[in-house]
Amino acid sequence: MIRCFHIVVIVFLLGSFSSFAQTELGEGLRTKDSIQKSAEINVLAPSKAAFYSAIFPGAGQIYNKKYWKLPLVYGALGTTIYFYISNNKKYNQYRDAYKRRLEGFYDDNFSYLDNTRLIAAQKFYQNNRDLSTLLTGLFYVLNIVDANVDAHLMQFNVNEKLTVTPNLYKNDFTAKQDLGICITLKL
Repeated sequence: MIRCFHIVVIVFLLGSFSSFAQTELGEGLRTKDSIQKSAEINVLAPSKAAFYSAIFPGAGQIYNKKYWKLPLVYGALGTTIYFYISNNKKYNQYRDAYKRRLEGFYDDNFSYLDNTRLIAAQKFYQNNRDLSTLLTGLFYVLNIVDANVDAHLMQFNVNEKLTVTPNLYKNDFTAKQDLGICITLKL
């Protein structure tokens, strides 16, 4: 009885292997020609984009072909650099006026201010200058991070099989129109 069972199992396995071996080319087996090649992924693209942005701000965005981000990068960096220069100039004017006041000269443009107001103005413009320096550094680093992340995200395959669309539907409980998001994944 056990010997008969073994023979049945062996015949079944051999029969299933022979059926796999006898399938025709179009019935489920893939050939090299039938496999679609996915787009080449450049592993070094994110590091290249970050390097280019570190060397010259905005070059990483150009490398990623996101030209619309250039005005944002240069606007942010240009604005903070402008405020740095402006606040540094005002700080130096009030500092020089205070130094001249200590030397005994009162014929400057700030003769209407006393010493405490000159010191307060120096601190105000020094704090603004330091904040502008910090923001310039922050926007510079943000430029590099944006180029790196954007280069990473460009390597994802996003096509029509995955969509996110807004959807209006009638709420049965309140009988009002509600707005929702429909996520569709077609396999």
